[in-house]
Amino acid sequence: MLSDIVEARHLGDHRLFLRFGDGAAGEIDLAPILRFTGVFEPLRDLEYFALVRVDPDAGTVVWPNGADLCPDVLRHHLTGEPLPGEADTARRAG
Repeated sequence: MLSDIVEARHLGDHRLFLRFGDGAAGEIDLAPILRFTGVFEPLRDLEYFALVRVDPDAGTVVWPNGADLCPDVLRHHLTGEPLPGEADTARRAG
C-alpha cells in the first residue's frame, strides 16, 4: 500500500506540490489529468482549485464540495511508479 498524502500546496494554475508520508514529493499538473465535469467542474475555477487541502482521514487531497483524488493515482502521475496491482499484472502477462 502506498503512503498517504501529508502535504498539498497550490502552486498556481492547476498545479500542486504534494508530499507523501514516506517523503516522496514533487509538483503535479492536474490540468491534463482531470475532466472538469461533475464534481470536478468547480475545480476549473482557479480560485476554487486553490482551496485544496489534505484530508488526513482519507490520506488525499480534497476540495470543499467533496471532490477528492485517489492518492495512488496521484503518486503514479508524480513518480511514474506503477499503480498497485500493475506490477503483478505485467509479470503475469510477460
